[in-house]
Amino acid sequence: MKTMKRCLCLLPLAGALACAADLAGVHSVYLLPMARGMDQYLANRLAGGHVFEVVTDPKLADAVFTDRLGQGFERQLEDFSPTPKSPEPAPKSPEPTAKPADGGAGSAAAGFGGETVNKLTNPGLNSSFGRARGTVFLVDAKSRQVIWSVYAPPRDFAGKELNRTASDIVSRLKRDLNPKK
Repeated sequence: MKTMKRCLCLLPLAGALACAADLAGVHSVYLLPMARGMDQYLANRLAGGHVFEVVTDPKLADAVFTDRLGQGFERQLEDFSPTPKSPEPAPKSPEPTAKPADGGAGSAAAGFGGETVNKLTNPGLNSSFGRARGTVFLVDAKSRQVIWSVYAPPRDFAGKELNRTASDIVSRLKRDLNPKK
């Protein structure tokens, strides 16, 4: 029983160390547009403090900063860093097609070029209007896992306050990158 209690006590510590290891592996970051231009203030503080290399090409980034997660974020991430597809199995030999029960008319959609799903991205999913609530996430570009986050809402949206908030975020990030031993 004592061994189990020790393991349960050490589990959160192991998780924190694993997160720190992931965070230490980040060298270059890309910042997605954030509410009220916070990405610009954050990029200035990250580059000025020599915390990470800020890149303008998302394909060169180890991780991505964002102020929102969800479908819109996943689509943006997929646009510049597609998930590798697993190799497809060898094609099977063609099977004879069965005649439709309706006398051969088939589906109306099938006769007009197949799939009718709109493939354009929804611009509303890419908007940050009204979504950001003060949390900033650092997401690993390859594994798609959140490796760091902080809740730091600005008191107001004046430039001075956004700059102060970005400074606080970078200070916290530096602390987490270099934990006291």
